[in-house]
Amino acid sequence: MGTKWIGLIIRLLIVVFLQVVICKRINLDYGILSFAHIFIYPVWIMIAPTKIPRPLLITIAFFIGLFVDMFYDSPGVHAAASVFSAYARSMILRFLEPDIGYDTDHPFNLNKVGILWFISYCGVFLLAHLFFYYSVEAFSFVFFYEIIMSTIISLLFSVFIMLIFILLSNPKY
Repeated sequence: MGTKWIGLIIRLLIVVFLQVVICKRINLDYGILSFAHIFIYPVWIMIAPTKIPRPLLITIAFFIGLFVDMFYDSPGVHAAASVFSAYARSMILRFLEPDIGYDTDHPFNLNKVGILWFISYCGVFLLAHLFFYYSVEAFSFVFFYEIIMSTIISLLFSVFIMLIFILLSNPKY
């Protein structure tokens, strides 16, 4: 196993640890901030190399979501959202592909694609992930206002935290 894969596995363990130990404990229960929840675990699905086959990525995403579900007491909601995100990732990448294209080993070299591209990719990816997550969690569009508010507020917080994570970890495989 190469150092690239060891780095990916270490990054996965760090992200899941941060999600279940730190982000789960953050409770902003004041006014509109009560809709805010920080999701950092989808960042691994976002930054995984594009040469990972889609079925393998979906399987890994399922187990990531299932592990997070065990700590959040949400039977299958995170797993479903992770599988959806892993499936939709290639479509989002095709939609946002920069003029210079992607490096198949690691498409997210911030020096190559730029910080604005990464923020837009992170925003679109998380918007899809969070909307799907909150829709499955509510299981009814009767709670459309709550779904939209939770999606938007959580998106703002999560993109900010993910950007900090990416800048600190600076993935150079």
